Amino acid sequence: MSPLLHVVLHEPEIPNNTGNIGRTCVALDCALHLIHPLGFSLDEKACRRAGLDYWPRLDVREHAALERYLETHADARIWALSTKATRPVWDADFLPGDHLLFGKETKGLPADLLDRFADRLVTLPMVETERSLNLATAVCTVAYEAVRQLVGSGSARVDARGKLQPGCG
Repeated sequence: MSPLLHVVLHEPEIPNNTGNIGRTCVALDCALHLIHPLGFSLDEKACRRAGLDYWPRLDVREHAALERYLETHADARIWALSTKATRPVWDADFLPGDHLLFGKETKGLPADLLDRFADRLVTLPMVETERSLNLATAVCTVAYEAVRQLVGSGSARVDARGKLQPGCG
């Protein structure tokens, strides 16, 4: 069965953020795409040392470079997240299988990607004095907003035990 959503990290730098994002992806039936270069190792020893016991259940896909990811997913609906956007994330119309593209912790997404995805560029609004949220926090917030919309459209559901049931539509 296809993942409910795809979370895409462009050149993530901080392993703890990626670990937290991976846990969110497992909880929400999302695939995690990691676009190299990464700022850390994903070898088995590093994952074990970091306590990522859920990592084997994660649908993680690595891409050697941004262009490789874009070639592989040429038909994907990609939503780019940026503090430079003006459209709030709740104005997006998420569909099952959408890709949520996030930039690296220190720089965000490059300008050419912001231009490329200008029609699907969204943000998490913040007060003017703040520059950004932690990447793991932003991914979790956006992913849950997307899931909220998918549940509302019948593409997923929450059962009587409060458990997410993807692929119901």
